Amino acid sequence: MKFKHIYLAAGILTLLYSCKGNTQPADDAGDGGAAQTPVTVTTVADSAMVDYIDLSATSVFQQKNIVKANANGYIQKVNILPGHFVNRGEFLFSIKTKEAQSIGNSINVLDTTFKFSGINKIKAAGNGYVTQLNHQQGDYVQDGEQLAVISDRSSFVFVMQLPYELRSYVKNNQDVQLTLPGGEKLTAQVSSTMPAVDSLSQTQGIVLKVNSTYQIPENLVAKARIIKSVRPHTVSLPKSAILSNETQTEFWVMKLINPTTAVKTPVTKGIEAGNRIEILTPKFSPGDKIVATGNYGLADTAKVKITE
Repeated sequence: MKFKHIYLAAGILTLLYSCKGNTQPADDAGDGGAAQTPVTVTTVADSAMVDYIDLSATSVFQQKNIVKANANGYIQKVNILPGHFVNRGEFLFSIKTKEAQSIGNSINVLDTTFKFSGINKIKAAGNGYVTQLNHQQGDYVQDGEQLAVISDRSSFVFVMQLPYELRSYVKNNQDVQLTLPGGEKLTAQVSSTMPAVDSLSQTQGIVLKVNSTYQIPENLVAKARIIKSVRPHTVSLPKSAILSNETQTEFWVMKLINPTTAVKTPVTKGIEAGNRIEILTPKFSPGDKIVATGNYGLADTAKVKITE
């Protein structure tokens, strides 16, 4: 009986020791098991940055010649079609007056020496493209009525709509890069400034002259790039690395102080270009690791785990 109690006590002690041994690793894991947020990191880059703004520019012919009838009568001949290019002095229309149409033949029968045709010819006043054709052969027109519109080729420009507050960035004879639909790039030059501002948008028209080897159609909308400033050498980070408060008045990054800890570091931004932002302060070294992704919502001195 005595030995039975001894064996029972020994069994209880063994069981208690075993339970203690099994729970100890869990306690150890609890001491060092803080949650780690998976992140990717980046470093600062030292390169050139350009601050610019892209605006819309529309192609127009500033000067358009209105071809008008020079008498009341019937159009006998039309020598142009829409889209045709005409030269100064080129024959466009012929008009037979109403009087000639009604009495011309009878006069010639009575007196064969009298030559009366009553046909007036209209010629182009300048070089350009026929952008409107308002009448066809056989139409009756009145003196001064519009027959066609010829857009002067030499007056072809792009007009860029510039917000008035940005006027200091645009000067006469300044080069402006134009990007046409499809990606083609042209170099234009600031020619003049419109004397009025749109009352609703508060934008001012800037005239851009462009030389092209082919005809560019009117009303084509291109993208005009205005350079605001250039930084030949500056430190920058990807936009994803920069965090801010709701009012966009404070900015910071999460900088690694060791392989598993990131701390909140306030920064001062400079210009933005593409997907990068200039960092004015503090002065990061090339070896500093900054959290690039996974940083949203991280608290100061957060535990992180770097992933590839």
